[in-house]
Amino acid sequence: MPLSHDQITRFLKSVHPYDALPADALDDLARQIEVWEVDEDAAIYDLGHPLPGVFVIYEGQVEITDENGSVVSHLGLRNSFGERGLLKDGKAATKARTHTPSVLIVLPPELVRELMNNHDVVSKFFNRTRGERSGPQSLATSAIDVLMAHNPATCPPDMPVQNAAKIMRDKHISSLCVTEGDTLLGIATLRDISGKYVAAGLAADTPISAIMTRDPVTLSPSDIGSDVLHIMMERGIGHIPISEGGRLVGIVTQTDLTHYQAVNSAELVRRIAHADTADQMADVTAEIPQLLVQLVAGGNRHEIVTRLITDIADTATRRLLALAEAKLGPAPVPYLWLACGSQGRQEQTGVSDQDNCIILDDAVTEADMPYFADLAKFVSDGLDACGYFYCPGEMMATNPRWCQPLSVWRDYFRGWIAKPNPEAQMLASVMFDLRPIGGAFELFEDLQGETLSEANANSIFVAHMISNSLKHTPPLGLLRGFATIRSGEHRNTLDMKHNGVVPVVDLARVYSLQGKLTEANTRARLKAAETTGVLSHSGARDLLDAYDLIAETRLNHQVKLAKSGGSPDNYLPPSDLSDFERSHLRDAFVVVKTMQSAVGHGKGMLG
Repeated sequence: MPLSHDQITRFLKSVHPYDALPADALDDLARQIEVWEVDEDAAIYDLGHPLPGVFVIYEGQVEITDENGSVVSHLGLRNSFGERGLLKDGKAATKARTHTPSVLIVLPPELVRELMNNHDVVSKFFNRTRGERSGPQSLATSAIDVLMAHNPATCPPDMPVQNAAKIMRDKHISSLCVTEGDTLLGIATLRDISGKYVAAGLAADTPISAIMTRDPVTLSPSDIGSDVLHIMMERGIGHIPISEGGRLVGIVTQTDLTHYQAVNSAELVRRIAHADTADQMADVTAEIPQLLVQLVAGGNRHEIVTRLITDIADTATRRLLALAEAKLGPAPVPYLWLACGSQGRQEQTGVSDQDNCIILDDAVTEADMPYFADLAKFVSDGLDACGYFYCPGEMMATNPRWCQPLSVWRDYFRGWIAKPNPEAQMLASVMFDLRPIGGAFELFEDLQGETLSEANANSIFVAHMISNSLKHTPPLGLLRGFATIRSGEHRNTLDMKHNGVVPVVDLARVYSLQGKLTEANTRARLKAAETTGVLSHSGARDLLDAYDLIAETRLNHQVKLAKSGGSPDNYLPPSDLSDFERSHLRDAFVVVKTMQSAVGHGKGMLG
């Protein structure tokens, strides 16, 4: 399909970082790009081959695989690929193949470099995409509170060495900090025990203070990784206690540094893609909180962080599907596993349940259904083992209601649209966030287009969906305060999920319904709504800025919990924020409330 200059320009305005370019630069860019039309199941490039440029998907779906043929990701509208290899050595580090007939926009290498040289926003985007923040440079510039182990193991100075050695063995650690109260007296390592205690043949009741290193060098949480590296290199040591105000708060070891460098989203995806059991995958997903800490500490925006976190869940799902088929045999008919909820929107953070379903080919028979029941149980049980806990509302493929032939799914959506009662509104809200994960992708293509057209044409249904989108409101109180949770376990906190990001998620879903937009991601929906005129430029900018601030605040709260050894959650005490942060967060909530009011009164945000 030949694309006009105007079509290309409008499209690029909806894709970051090109949306931030000046009008003349964007116009010039649109004249220099190439447009490729690629058939279904066709190779775009192969491993090690020279890359013709950076690709952006205008239409269709693309599958990225690694050198072993394992699926790394499925990409769709507005997703880009190829930049990592292009900017590294000009050669492909993965394989790319179309999953459906596709139209691709290609930015030639010289054009990419020109944009990076002339526009900081493009340079920052590609530098972040190709991972310049990963590896030794990121380690050297990261704050120590990201690198260190919190709550280090300690012992009193009079503890016998043998007892201290047992603690190290049982905790699988190589050092103990020797303390009196909060005061650090010294540090004892396995090397001290072997060299000073065992080799010297000291008595069994020798106190640890006799072999410890007294007054060890320490650093503070605000120092950076290079300080750790330089001291370790200069002094030939592998353990550095971290103190703050004279109080021991952590420790950094060579193992911590190695682990930090090893934890990145691509490495976790690789390990999951090669796992043989759900337990092996669970060992990998247990590292997600640490990855979350590193990604946020590296300055990545929330939409990048949540996309990378979601990629891990997608990979785990596809690997479990492959293991299920290896155990159960080939599927009797084509099927498609889809995610909804935060995974469907590619917005997972450090805490998430699972929301999924299966669409079956209409050739399926009753005799085939036990196979898919077993497959759904295998995958959902595996996801639960990986920390994606079962959905309390049973919005999962294990529920027979959500494992049905395509014709039944068509009836579901038509019924919800025709009779938008409260249950239909709730179900439609969840199912409008569907995103294919693995299987026969073509089962969803017509269904999505038909549903959006039918829903958009039914003004009563749209009105009910608007009403449903206003059920979650920002936590605004009187006199510029917050309306916190009043009772229960999370008393005096803000629910940054249901009263923070969800109101924006719901608004974006309404805009996508009004504009028949196929995007599932909230930020992508808002930008597409602006591009198509559903949302005004000013309205979109305000809501995007508000959403970004709310989402970043939520992520930072989860990171704070993860860094302290806790489990990430969505309940933020306002007292944890500075006056400046509270003021801006409240302003963001006011923007969301204003947009809700406009939608609720039937006013568009145009003009």
